[in-house]
Amino acid sequence: MIPGLAHLTPALSPLKGGEGERGASSARVRGAGDEVAAGDPAALALYVHWPFCKSKCPYCDFNSHVRDSVEHETWARALVAEVGRVAAQAPGKVLTSIFFGGGTPSLMATATVEAVIGAAAKAWAFAPDIEITLEANPTSVEAGKLRDFALAGVNRASLGVQSLQEGDLRFLGRQHSAAEALAAVEVARKTFPRVSFDLIYARPGQTVDAWLAELAQALAFGPDHLSVYQLTIEEGTAFHAAVRRGDWSLPEEDIQAALYEATQDALTAAGLPAYEVSNHARPGDESRHNLTYWRYGDYAGIGPGAHGRLSRADGTAIATAAFRKPETWLDHVATAGDGTETVQALDAATRLDEAVMMGLRLSEGVPVARLERIGGAALPALIEPRRLDRLVTGGFLTLENGTLSATARGRAVLNTLLGELLA
Repeated sequence: MIPGLAHLTPALSPLKGGEGERGASSARVRGAGDEVAAGDPAALALYVHWPFCKSKCPYCDFNSHVRDSVEHETWARALVAEVGRVAAQAPGKVLTSIFFGGGTPSLMATATVEAVIGAAAKAWAFAPDIEITLEANPTSVEAGKLRDFALAGVNRASLGVQSLQEGDLRFLGRQHSAAEALAAVEVARKTFPRVSFDLIYARPGQTVDAWLAELAQALAFGPDHLSVYQLTIEEGTAFHAAVRRGDWSLPEEDIQAALYEATQDALTAAGLPAYEVSNHARPGDESRHNLTYWRYGDYAGIGPGAHGRLSRADGTAIATAAFRKPETWLDHVATAGDGTETVQALDAATRLDEAVMMGLRLSEGVPVARLERIGGAALPALIEPRRLDRLVTGGFLTLENGTLSATARGRAVLNTLLGELLA
């Protein structure tokens, strides 16, 4: 038993994750009957970052910016050009997902979304069940664009509902009402085969009973996927400044822990068990794009601030990061043909740590064979056996059938657990 570990509250950070016509040059990289799952060595995910929002939410530390106007055609050309560039870095891959994140991607012109999907279809073979997700705010205006996004090729919507309580929506800086959120979810369910929406809990003054009532209201829509995040205070946000001033505070740690446990119980009973620390889905409706991250598969990132992880034929891997400021990124794409700010070679030790940190977020765990392939050695040489044994004996990890997994108890204190395991 790790002293004090069982009493810690969750420290859970969100990650924060229409079929296109196949391009003739890559459509037959694999046979039509071959299945490629998210995270497979032959698979690739594409993340597209749209950096603009109407306003900055006080809890948000993502790369989002408010601008008076956006030249959509200019941005479309730049994003399409970046698809072509990253395709040269990841040739012969099968694209299993595209994710339009932000920022607020539902502010994009639908023609831009269609152009990016079309460029991706020319660059890579599409998996038969490719998942193409777009994040949307559930305002009435943006909900009205959902059908157009579906026609552009999007087949999964992720709605930033965050709360179904009017007062808490205002507190969170959201521009939609609870009624608009519920209406948007209904429109999305009629428009896309797969829909997810986000909720934030552990809000100031929130009780377990109030949260369970809110979850019940959300579950009444019969969702296939819910992303349920605990409110955290990120440095540099408006909430961080407010808490430092003493304007308000998060619930006590024991209440946060009770809210977490109540969430797991309620969603599991409703048929949406946690397949990842903060994500719940009916079996088969897990986010394929985010599974690529958690299974430590290859993904390319385009757009301001986007990150990528790409493996090379020689067994090495690189991490990429784009320029964060929208104008800087756009200028570099136009003048240098590349929006990338940094490219870092990843050594085996870094990749091993990342694979463990990501894989243990999943209820399925991480295959030992994956860790040994990345680390280039047997497991006892990669993770100190006494540390591993201590965590298994304490009920925080299991090592069974060639898979290392965090138990429900371990996932509840995952950050501390990882610190102990990888120290």
